[in-house]
Amino acid sequence: MTWRKFSGEVIQSPIIEAVEKAIERETALGNKLKVCIGTDSQVKGNVTDFATVIVFLREQRGGFMFIHQERTSQKMSIKERMLTEVQKSIDTAYKLCDLLDLYDVDLEVHADINTNPMFKSNQALHEAMGYILSMGFVFKAKPEAFASSYCANKMVQ
Repeated sequence: MTWRKFSGEVIQSPIIEAVEKAIERETALGNKLKVCIGTDSQVKGNVTDFATVIVFLREQRGGFMFIHQERTSQKMSIKERMLTEVQKSIDTAYKLCDLLDLYDVDLEVHADINTNPMFKSNQALHEAMGYILSMGFVFKAKPEAFASSYCANKMVQ
């Protein structure tokens, strides 16, 4: 799995090591961190682009993110695509949760799913929420899910 910084620089080390280095650096600078993980996707013809982001929020000092992108030609319904986004976020959160606990960094998993039933993505809301919460993670949906709705969205547009 290839991760990169927003600048485009490829992260050469395993993601868990890169996250640990970032936490240690920010802690040494006196910053309190929170991590938000989210995934968004965009269908372009026969291809679906996915972007998963790990957003590091510095309390009152902005933030930065690591990005992983992948592409598939598999056909999916809207509900299946939303749940695939959630799966990708949970996979990443699960890899990092012990490390984040060790450093006492709060973690949220963001789903790009609308809480308004008028939107198609709402079909997957209950399953996504149940999945994320059952894994023991804090769940955020639109409009509070900025990691997926804004950060990851920017990567697939």
